[in-house]
Amino acid sequence: MVNLKNYNVVVKNFVLFLTFLFLFSCQPQKEFVTKIEGKKIPVTESLGQSTEIEAYIKPYRDNIEKDLSAVLAYAPETLDKSGEWQSTFGNLFADVTKDKGNFVFNKRENKSIDFVLLNNGGIRSILPKGNVTTRTAYEIMPFENSLVVVALKGEQVQEMVDYFIAEKKPHPLSGMTFTITVDKKAKNILVNGKPLSKETTYYVGTNDYLANGGDNMVFFKKGVARYDLDYKLRNVLIDYFKDVDTIPVVNDIRITKE
Repeated sequence: MVNLKNYNVVVKNFVLFLTFLFLFSCQPQKEFVTKIEGKKIPVTESLGQSTEIEAYIKPYRDNIEKDLSAVLAYAPETLDKSGEWQSTFGNLFADVTKDKGNFVFNKRENKSIDFVLLNNGGIRSILPKGNVTTRTAYEIMPFENSLVVVALKGEQVQEMVDYFIAEKKPHPLSGMTFTITVDKKAKNILVNGKPLSKETTYYVGTNDYLANGGDNMVFFKKGVARYDLDYKLRNVLIDYFKDVDTIPVVNDIRITKE
């Protein structure tokens, strides 16, 4: 006699298996990347496109080259960023930034920049003797840094001076003078010819990188206000070069040592 009980169990299990298999097969299957291959395709004349590409970009390249090569001014001698506490180009750059930035700041906020501090490392080239072009400005300032004004209390300005002395670099400085004592302290700190006051708020011109605490200039992050002038430092130089015929050599002493 056939054991129908066991047979029914087998049938039921088989039906359940088919049902499970059907449901599983209906589900969307995930795909996985198992291999990535790359192929180098050189851009050569064999592609038959180099002539067309060159013809297309030539007018744009020629126009850019014309703009970059336009003579804006003349430098009677080479200015660079080297020096113990200041440099010929650093002095000029800081003065120009203060002058050009003040025009914008005064128009927008009816305020004046008290002094300017930039970073020596941001200057990437010399200002060579001879014709000064737009390309010169791009070589000196290849980055997209913009002019920012930060309102600092006198206490933070003192931190800035202490930082300057500790760094021992000729960071561009304009509108401020001080003396370094034998024990590496600052004295006779003057802002626009007036003694530094801890209670006064000073408007300091700098670049956006430093305003965000770059180069460990964390004192800028303690500012009580910030004004972004949307004025690239490269354009500051270009505008200045357009305004003058001959670039002056700025040799006045801003930082002295006992």
